[in-house]
Amino acid sequence: MSEGKWRYRIVREGFEEPEQLLANPFNARIHNALQEQALVGVLDEIGWIDKVQVNLTTGHVVDGHLRVSAAIRNGESRVPVEYLDLTEGEERLVLLSKDWITQMAGYDTLLTQTLIEQVDSENAALQTMIDSMGEVLGISFPDTAMWDEVFDGVPDTDRAPFQQMTFTLHDTQVEIVKRALEKAKQSKIAPSVNENSNGNALALICEAYLNG
Repeated sequence: MSEGKWRYRIVREGFEEPEQLLANPFNARIHNALQEQALVGVLDEIGWIDKVQVNLTTGHVVDGHLRVSAAIRNGESRVPVEYLDLTEGEERLVLLSKDWITQMAGYDTLLTQTLIEQVDSENAALQTMIDSMGEVLGISFPDTAMWDEVFDGVPDTDRAPFQQMTFTLHDTQVEIVKRALEKAKQSKIAPSVNENSNGNALALICEAYLNG
């Protein structure tokens, strides 16, 4: 198989004590406390998924300054390192371009909303970051309190025959759904093994729709 025209500049991998890694004097990135807290939250919950990059020519860190400083502050004895073979000029080009190219990307709002809804983290810093993402991207999450009644009065150990379903609604749809549920509750609903009124009302609406 052809090696391709793009050179492979990673020469080896290993581990280093974070205190021994040299910060790059040309690193223009400024990190804040919230960013570090979110990073530490990911590292606490998942672990290392990115290696710190070091240029063998200069010994300077090329990528991963925040991970190194966070590791030092949190007492980590070693960090994973990827060693590059770059000239000083190439090192500065990487410093200038790598993060900037990353931040040029946008976000698909619907997919981001789906991810936010599916991510479950008890880490406070991560939750703050996730909430901030929603605010920045203009994602609104409708009040789902009415769905909390789905399992009202049903003990955790007795939920096997039942299924909990969660829906995402736009603000303009919430009132429609509430009115439909209330109207269905006022109808004559056949006796059911499900004692939850919202569940029965939703099933009645779906049945009416399917039956035309």
